[in-house]
Amino acid sequence: MLRPHGTLADCIFKGDDDELTFHLGAFIEGKLVSVASFYFENKPEFEGDHKHQYRLRGMATLPENQRQGLSSALLKTAFPLIKGNQCSLLWCNARESAEGFYNKIGFRSHGEIFDIPLIGPHRLMSIEIR
Repeated sequence: MLRPHGTLADCIFKGDDDELTFHLGAFIEGKLVSVASFYFENKPEFEGDHKHQYRLRGMATLPENQRQGLSSALLKTAFPLIKGNQCSLLWCNARESAEGFYNKIGFRSHGEIFDIPLIGPHRLMSIEIR
């Protein structure tokens, strides 16, 4: 789901093993069906108001398990962990097709849509963690 035209290696990101990185997963009957990864990474556009930030990357849910609230649950689990690491902002490059989902959670859109080669149109989004 994350990289439908790629390989498993395309889902390994720089920073996956960093000390402040964490990965969450949702399981149904012992099967991993939804994932999200969170990286201690600043986006320069937000540094004036938010000294420390996290980046959401690699969120995906199996097609047969979408629209069941799993991604929302992963985000709600992550928010206190992010805040506990003294961060006040979570940002991501959201697929254009998922922008409505992120808006419902409380994310705000920033700037114009941009293209990530081989993946498609995205928009920078963020949410303040309180």
